[in-house]
Amino acid sequence: MNAESCPIPRVDQAPADDVMALILARSHAVAIVGASPRPDRTSHAIAVWLMEHTPYEIFLVNPLAGDADIEGHGFYASLDEVPVAPDIVVAFRRSEDIPPVAQAAIDADAAVLWMQLGIENADAAVSATEAGLEVVQNRCIKVEYARLREQIDAARVA
Repeated sequence: MNAESCPIPRVDQAPADDVMALILARSHAVAIVGASPRPDRTSHAIAVWLMEHTPYEIFLVNPLAGDADIEGHGFYASLDEVPVAPDIVVAFRRSEDIPPVAQAAIDADAAVLWMQLGIENADAAVSATEAGLEVVQNRCIKVEYARLREQIDAARVA
């Protein structure tokens, strides 16, 4: 894998740790756009980890998943079918495919657009930010949650 396929995270692509911990502490519903029913895919592993290690209600979004499920969670064909406004929309899509995901997150009244590790799109980030969403680019939600767990737990108690 070359450096262009998975860019090194930059400081300006995510809020400071204290803000990210608050985002993760205050969130309840997480929609994973691009979640895969295939166990060999990273999006599948992250979805399972979030289901097993966080209090989040997880919504899986993939128009090609059909009747598949992950740990009993079925798939929605699109973000607008998710029955609640997700606090966080986690995107497992190619960087160039993020603008419609950002618009769907805006339309769904999400609070955060989270682009997984290796995914960044400056135009989508600007659109989401201008619409009032927090934006995280090029970060793995599992890694960040595990890294910030003590701060997240402390913020939930406060």
